[in-house]
Amino acid sequence: VQCVHQMSWLPCQFTDEHVFVNNEGHTETQLIHREAMLQFGQKGDAPVNPHAITFLVTGSKLDLRRYVEGVEAEQLECELRRYSTEGVHVRWPVKGAQEYNRWFSCTLKHTKGLFTVTGFLRHPSDQPPSGQQDYRSWPAIGDREILTTTVVMVIKTQSPSVKAGLGAQLKLPCQFAVDHQRPDVTVEWHWQRRGERITLFSHASRSGKTEGTGVGLKSLAGGDASYTLPFIKMSSEGTYICSVSVTPLFASLDISLQIEEAPRVSLNIGPALSLQEGAEQKVICEAESYYPLDVGIVWYEQDPAVSGQRVGAPLPKVLQNVLLSSHKHNQDKTYSLSAFFYLQASLRNSGRQFTCSVSHQSLRVPIKKSFILTVEEPGSWMFTLTVGFIVVTLLGILYVMLPYLHSARKHSVQV
Repeated sequence: VQCVHQMSWLPCQFTDEHVFVNNEGHTETQLIHREAMLQFGQKGDAPVNPHAITFLVTGSKLDLRRYVEGVEAEQLECELRRYSTEGVHVRWPVKGAQEYNRWFSCTLKHTKGLFTVTGFLRHPSDQPPSGQQDYRSWPAIGDREILTTTVVMVIKTQSPSVKAGLGAQLKLPCQFAVDHQRPDVTVEWHWQRRGERITLFSHASRSGKTEGTGVGLKSLAGGDASYTLPFIKMSSEGTYICSVSVTPLFASLDISLQIEEAPRVSLNIGPALSLQEGAEQKVICEAESYYPLDVGIVWYEQDPAVSGQRVGAPLPKVLQNVLLSSHKHNQDKTYSLSAFFYLQASLRNSGRQFTCSVSHQSLRVPIKKSFILTVEEPGSWMFTLTVGFIVVTLLGILYVMLPYLHSARKHSVQV
């Protein structure tokens, strides 16, 4: 299987748009999914698939394939769309560029969500844009048309979805590149959650004006707009938006941050529990300070001799008499929950291992805490106590008599 940077083409879906006014006078957009090919080469190359729309990407300072190196083509999702400048017209400042352009966006996503790359394709045109609402009258594109383009701007994040624990330091990756030197670029970071939106950082290269913190200006000059969260709090959870603007283009990427805090698990007893037959003991398994809410707690028992066996061992017996407390909402917005049962000491359970297993989405494998039960007959307890009492009494008498015995022996020696 060839990697992307070795390939000269990539199958894509071209999501075309048809904007119209319906019978009620409202504007509607109909999405039309069309077969397309993203083909890398030189102007005049024959299409790899003559039955599809070909976006022929010719050489420039930016190569989309470089941003997805090491990934197999089968691991990529490719989507092409038209891009509206909403009436903004600027001659793109590169050598040989024509006065007018038609714009397209190309988004490459890893199938497992490892990264998202968006590139802007410039297609030279001799026709000026149709105005602010250019999307109402897109130029038609034939089913077998070849559009010769160049990549003019790229934005990438390696982590569209991020999970972090409380108190951690986190860097949200966002890189960009433009095909010409000293571009007039504006970079911004926003945070939003449940309708609230806050500007975290902004920098305009033309004015040099910077607001907010979290992005290093030296790194920014090299195309690294990554944002650093110095200390993760519960209020840090939400969607972070990295946006890069080079007129007339505007690109943004969403990075979702989800807080995950693993539970601390403990038992109210030690690893060994001794009880007299017939006695009752409340056994509690506590899962503390976890987030988000859902957690699973299961108590089960088994023979400790087979607990480590992987083949042929009987399945552990899940306890049915387990009760759950209500969820406790802690001051730091984490949660706690306990699962407990009343253990009736029986000789047939002596030597059995009881295990509490706690599962949570922050854990790769459940956390397990165990203890082994030892049950003794009532008579053995009386015998043990009696023998113990006799031994302690004899030791006390011996301790008292030692001075007298020593004195008597000394006197007999002198005589």
